Amino acid sequence: MPRLDAVTLRQLRAVSAVAETGSIAAAAERLGLTPPAVHAQIKNLEAALKVTLLQRNQTTSGSQPTWQAKPVLEAARRVEIALQLCVSQIASLNSGQSGRVALGVVSTAKYFAPRLISLLKRVAPSLDVVLYEANREGIITGLERLGLDLAIMGRPPRQPEVAATLIGPHPHGLIAPPDHPLVGQRVRVEDLISEPMITREEGSGTRILMTRYFDTHAEGMSVNLTVMGSNETIKQAVMAGLGLAFLSLHTVTEELRQGRLVTLDAPGLPLVRQWFLVYPQGVPLSPAAAAIHDRIIAMAGSFLPELPATSPDSV
Repeated sequence: MPRLDAVTLRQLRAVSAVAETGSIAAAAERLGLTPPAVHAQIKNLEAALKVTLLQRNQTTSGSQPTWQAKPVLEAARRVEIALQLCVSQIASLNSGQSGRVALGVVSTAKYFAPRLISLLKRVAPSLDVVLYEANREGIITGLERLGLDLAIMGRPPRQPEVAATLIGPHPHGLIAPPDHPLVGQRVRVEDLISEPMITREEGSGTRILMTRYFDTHAEGMSVNLTVMGSNETIKQAVMAGLGLAFLSLHTVTEELRQGRLVTLDAPGLPLVRQWFLVYPQGVPLSPAAAAIHDRIIAMAGSFLPELPATSPDSV
């Protein structure tokens, strides 16, 4: 049986050089070796494959490939092409011109993340940006396990430690159906306590911010909460008249523009926080991830949703 594990690149290059130059001496000169060294490489390759690869040329004093050498020479050619492609790809990866980047976004960011990916494909078409959506806890887990290269989220976590760069404002507010009795009024916090409040699960960034808002403005008062699993479900519930909701206004831009939802004029609202682009502290970004990071920062939040100039809460 041929011993493929004994075949080396130097052996394949030696037999290819002899086939191309017509003699061991000429091949040795091309390869920068001595003729005995080239002869030894070919003999070792013949022993490994259990074939004769060279024969004396009948018309010249040189050597020529045997018929059994043809598949070996073809394999050698393919290996060289594969290596050249490998070197080219490594150079491209090292320069940040190609590669794969895992970009995580919290659930609230899914309303602008597709637009961001589209913009990135225009400015960096050779880079493969894969989008992962999860709640805040899921994104934090992805960062801890180094499953994400970059992430877009609100308040950066304390653990794991991350490098964070601000990318733009993130407004939050209370939303209601347009026919709600509180629409068009200067709402007091006391008015909100008796209203059913629809919210995300514990641990979500929006839920944390809502809790802090009521702790600040309604200290000692309990809020009637109904938990629902997604922003889309919450929006539908509010439009159906099941309650009010504290949400990122970036999740309701279309509904506000169309008048299907309105914002309430309540103390301290809109509450403006920030979006951040983060990655694990102390973990060097790959060239591709660094390129995407810099492109996102250079966009200066231009991909974030634009809120209507005026909300139809005066209707």
